[in-house]
Amino acid sequence: MALTNQQYEAIMKGYEAVRTRNRHLCEERHDQACRRLPQYEQLEASAGSISVEYGKRLLDGDDTALRELRAALSSLARQKQELLQSIGLPKNYLDPIYNCPDCQDTGYLLGSNQKCHCFRAQEISLLYEQSNIREMIQKENFSTISFQYYEGEDLKRFQEAVRISLDFTEHFGTDCQNLFFYGTVGTGKSLLSCCIANELLQKGHSVIYFSASGLFDTLARYSFDTHNKEPLYQFYQDLYQCELIIIDDLGTEVTNSFVTSQLFACLNERALRRQSTIISTNLNLEELRDRYSDRIFSRLTSSFTLCKLSGPDIRIYKKRMRK
Repeated sequence: MALTNQQYEAIMKGYEAVRTRNRHLCEERHDQACRRLPQYEQLEASAGSISVEYGKRLLDGDDTALRELRAALSSLARQKQELLQSIGLPKNYLDPIYNCPDCQDTGYLLGSNQKCHCFRAQEISLLYEQSNIREMIQKENFSTISFQYYEGEDLKRFQEAVRISLDFTEHFGTDCQNLFFYGTVGTGKSLLSCCIANELLQKGHSVIYFSASGLFDTLARYSFDTHNKEPLYQFYQDLYQCELIIIDDLGTEVTNSFVTSQLFACLNERALRRQSTIISTNLNLEELRDRYSDRIFSRLTSSFTLCKLSGPDIRIYKKRMRK
């Protein structure tokens, strides 16, 4: 499952457009600063003449020229920053602008051929089309969460699950966290998964969303077709390396030895690589233990933060209210 040439070129053209837009913005800021601060343009001109002067000294064998040049340019830089601040602009106002400082909007980490996380996020989105998650998060994100459908103990559980979800997004990437949402149907498990996905996608992280049945169907299709070994390998790499995997509605798939072994392999490998996983299910913990192996149950209960949700089916409640 590699990008086609057309997909790759589309991503790179996007980076080129970003660099062009940011370069024009820098030029506009520079012109604005020079109009308001004629001294700024004079300092820039003097930087060029100073460099030429010290360059000649360096060629003539003056060992102190390079050190003195650095000191002179550093002094000019401070003066320019002070001028910008004198008219209420930040001192870094004319620094280069990057949407992604990590790769400087090239798609690759500086000095290497390693894809940046922002490139991977676009790549993942093209390869999997986010399993329609982009359509879902337009309707379901943290800004649209409502507590009006809960009360009593159900409300407390949902409020705690929201708090945990917000903490998950805030600290994502600084430590490896996993979430396990379980409870009755229609109580907000998939909603919270989508809210988290929305936040992380906006920050440029790679997220793959699967329904449990869709995930294991795809694994089975690749695994049992001898002509699909290369796509299977790439699929596993995406499954294991993606920054966040969401497996929704675990338990709706046909559970067998293949599913059990693949689920454990996924959980184990992602844990080894310290990549985060979110799982939601309508099963309770007892049903989870009975359906899957003890080692999967142990992995989930020991390595995941468990969030139990309860209450009426909100989807049905909303439908009745609309009628």
